[in-house]
Amino acid sequence: MGGKARTGVATLRDPGSGAGRPPRVIHVTTTDISLALLLGPQLEAFADAGYEVLGASAPGPYVAELAERGIGHVALRHATRSAAPHHDLLAMFELRTHFRRLQPDIVHTHNPKPGVYGRLAAGLARVPVVVNTVHGLYAQPDDPPKKRALVYGLERLASTCSGAELVQNPEDVPVLRRLGIPRHKLHLLGNGIDLAHFDPRRASPAAVAAIRAELGAGRDDVVCGTVGRLVWEKGYAELFAAATALRTRCPRARFVVVGPDDPAKGDAVPTSALEVARADGVHFLGLRRDMVDLYAAMDLFVLASHREGFPRSAMEAAAMGLPVVATDIRGCRQVVDHGATGLLVPPRDPAALADAVADLVADPDRRSTMGAAGREKARAAFDQQTVIDTTLGVYGRLLAGSRGHRRSAG
Repeated sequence: MGGKARTGVATLRDPGSGAGRPPRVIHVTTTDISLALLLGPQLEAFADAGYEVLGASAPGPYVAELAERGIGHVALRHATRSAAPHHDLLAMFELRTHFRRLQPDIVHTHNPKPGVYGRLAAGLARVPVVVNTVHGLYAQPDDPPKKRALVYGLERLASTCSGAELVQNPEDVPVLRRLGIPRHKLHLLGNGIDLAHFDPRRASPAAVAAIRAELGAGRDDVVCGTVGRLVWEKGYAELFAAATALRTRCPRARFVVVGPDDPAKGDAVPTSALEVARADGVHFLGLRRDMVDLYAAMDLFVLASHREGFPRSAMEAAAMGLPVVATDIRGCRQVVDHGATGLLVPPRDPAALADAVADLVADPDRRSTMGAAGREKARAAFDQQTVIDTTLGVYGRLLAGSRGHRRSAG
C-alpha cells in the first residue's frame, strides 16, 4: 500500500518543526508485536492517507517488519508488560523527551499502561493533539474496590490530556461518563479486522489437511481451537478442565491452543500446567502466522477469557465461518449472538464450558448454521475500514481545531 511514498526510520534523525511536512502521528504501545500485528493495517492506512506514522514501544523482532511497511519506530527502554510502576514512570519521562524532540502533531496511545503514561507524557510535552484508544477498561464492575479506584482514577487523570477517547466497546462508554470524562471526547470506535484476509476461500486445502494431520484429527473429529497469549486471564484453567472432562465424554473433540508464552505477566501459565494439559490431549502450537489456514482447520472456536475489550481472535474466527463458544463478558457479548452465532457461558465455569462445547461437537448441522451466521455478522459489523475511517475523521477534526486555536492565540 504505497510503501515507497512513506517516511520510514530515517525521519527519526531529522524531526523537523512541522512546516512543509505531512502531519506526524506517533502510536504508543507496550510492545512492537502490538504495533505490527494488532495495529499494522491501520498504521499503513494512516500513512496512505498522508500522515507520517511512527510507533513507540519496547524494541523487539517486529521492528524490522514495521520498517518494511514504512513505519518508523521509537525504542522505549522502560516500556514493560510487567507490573513495575517505577518503569512506567520512567517510560513517561522517556516519552516526554522523545515527543519534545520529534514534535509530533498527534500522539495516539493504546491502553492499559501506555494509555496512561503516554497521554500524560504527551500533555507534559504539549503535543497539539492527543488521542487514546480504550481497548477495554482494565477494571470491571466485579473487581475489588481498590483496583477499580486505582484504574478509574488513572483513566480520569490521563483523559485530561487527551482530545478524544476512541472507545472500542459500547459497555465502557457509560463507565467513562460516570468518571466525568466529557461526552464530546468519547467516540464509539468498535473494532474490526481485515475481512478480505480472514475469508474461508483464502485457506489452502493442502495446508488445512496438514494441520489436521498434525493434530491427529480425522475426518469425523471436531477441532476445538483457541487463540491467545498463555496467561490465566484468557481462561486456560477452565479450558484445560473442560478438555479433561470431555476426553472420554466426547472422544472426537481435539483441543488446540495457538498463542505465545507471556512470561513477563504475573499470571503466565507455568510450564507444569502446560505439561499436564498436553498429557490430557491439548495441543500447543505457539505463535503462528498462518492463521487463515489454522482457523480453516478448526470446527469450533472457544474463548474462555475472564476479561476482554473486543476480542480480535473471536472476530477472526467468526469471519472464517466458525461457531464461537465464549464467556458471557464484555467484548465477547459484542461478538457472539447467543444461540445464533455461538454460545455464551458464565466465566470461570468449566462445567458450563464443557457442556456448551459438547453440545456443538455433537451437532454438526448447528455448527454449520452458527458458523454461517457468524460470517454474515462479521461482514456487517467487523470491517476494519470503519475503524480506520472513524480514526481519520477524529484526527482531521482535532488537527483543524488545534490549528485554529493557535491562529487565535497568535
